[in-house]
Amino acid sequence: MLGANAGTGANTCSAVKIGMSPRALGEFEQLILLALVALPAEDCYGVPIRELIERRTGRSLSAGAIYTALERLTARGLVSSELGAPTAARGGRPKRMYRLEPAGARELARSVQTLQTMSQGLLPQLELRLAGSTNRSRRKRG
Repeated sequence: MLGANAGTGANTCSAVKIGMSPRALGEFEQLILLALVALPAEDCYGVPIRELIERRTGRSLSAGAIYTALERLTARGLVSSELGAPTAARGGRPKRMYRLEPAGARELARSVQTLQTMSQGLLPQLELRLAGSTNRSRRKRG
């Protein structure tokens, strides 16, 4: 026998929540969140975030890319921001300070753990493939 509402057209599964799982972090978003972990709270604003990522990755980044990613992370509830005190060095304008939220820390930890799990034991194989592709490139040229 089906439930008491069988045949009545009533939805007996209304307690089931159907939804999409949260979107995984992209590589650039991971870099932003890692910078927020690495920097002291007083340095969690655009310029130091950009400088840290550039220094550690060797990439050249635009300020716009940093702020766009921070806005996206803020909209997802992974990062929050507030205006700091005005500074003379900035002509009396305040800095927008960013903070990693607990949800952001959880997403970052999950993302890093996934990469660690997937790469476990594979780095030697990757190095062999890289060495093989270098050898093939040399043979094609010479």
